[in-house]
Amino acid sequence: MDKDSREKPTSAGSGGPDLAVNLCDLRLKNPVAAASGTFGFGREYADYIDPSLPGAIFLTGITLEARRGNPPPRMAETPAGMLNSIGLQNPGVEKFIAEELPRIADYDCKIIANISAGSVENFSNLAARLDGENLDALEINISCPNVEGGGIAFGRSPETAAAVVRAVRESTTLPLITKLTPNTGRITEVAAAVEGAGSDAISLINTLPGMKIDVEAEKPVLHNISGGLSGPAVRPVAVRMVYQVARTVDIPIIGMGGITCARDALEFFLAGARAVAVGTANFAHPQSMEEILEGIEKHLMRKGYDDMSRLEGGIIDD
Repeated sequence: MDKDSREKPTSAGSGGPDLAVNLCDLRLKNPVAAASGTFGFGREYADYIDPSLPGAIFLTGITLEARRGNPPPRMAETPAGMLNSIGLQNPGVEKFIAEELPRIADYDCKIIANISAGSVENFSNLAARLDGENLDALEINISCPNVEGGGIAFGRSPETAAAVVRAVRESTTLPLITKLTPNTGRITEVAAAVEGAGSDAISLINTLPGMKIDVEAEKPVLHNISGGLSGPAVRPVAVRMVYQVARTVDIPIIGMGGITCARDALEFFLAGARAVAVGTANFAHPQSMEEILEGIEKHLMRKGYDDMSRLEGGIIDD
């Protein structure tokens, strides 16, 4: 089925405000997406929520070769979220194209592949392989360890971040969304660099590093010792970074980090995001996105707003 033929009404309810948003050439029927790594390939949640409900699904991260991920235990709850050290477990790009893409081709939402690699060359090769497939966009995960640069994440410096985006841009015609890591003191510089290198949009934030210790066993809970912290604990950090980046770049922003309800999402919109992605909340409450979307629509109606544009960057900060 052709992607354009999947489009349905953009509002969550008939006669309500228009919930559609445009991310450059990418039009989402509503501004709520499923974050990569938290919604699988969509079909895993089909018993709990219609996978076509969100405006987009950011698929589980894909690499050139299949990865088994890190040994368990690799997930742990925290008081306000969770730690994970999954390690990019995925079937590899060839099996993804052959087996997963056909299963999700008819979803009535945008399908965005998240890509990860340990070198600029492999990012380029992965993007080239996915070009022409039944996808709506690519999300570039520059939180990956840069094996060419001693294991430091690509996204920690403007130079390495731009190098990845530039290589991917030359390898595909698909819209590009670059996912920024919060683990840098140069977030606005990195954002400006990826915009200049050809990214069509920016998503942020990825997880923060964290650790949990079993005091009875006297050892780390995670086999990999540390992992990525997500959930409500990181939301204030994410909102602040979205606010900063929105005042630095002209391309659209997808905000994420600890969104569990409509009011959380509204913070991101007011800080400057055009869309949001829900991640950790999907594990605890699979219907979160549906409730968040309904809450956003009710907020727009209560405020008398006709569409989402009245919210984006609407914070009164002077």
